[in-house]
Amino acid sequence: MPESKVRKSAADKKKVKRHEDEVETRTAKSKVAAPGTRRWVAPAFITVGLIGVTWLVLYYIAGRDIPFINKLGDWNILIGMGLMAVSLGLSMLWK
Repeated sequence: MPESKVRKSAADKKKVKRHEDEVETRTAKSKVAAPGTRRWVAPAFITVGLIGVTWLVLYYIAGRDIPFINKLGDWNILIGMGLMAVSLGLSMLWK
């Protein structure tokens, strides 16, 4: 049975409306996108965190043998924990 012209025009209108909806959603997504990339965040917070942990391990294992660490004394704990806290703060920037 042949289709009537009314049905074809309704199908065409539906296609146009669907296309307009797709275009609208694409433009809405591009407006919401982040202003820049933050690909540097993950390597930065992992590196800073590992430096903090390494600092503490060096202090506890060989703190008396390394001259500059020996002079800092208990400030080494603050430095190591501070680096780990900075790492946690950097991780909050990751998207």
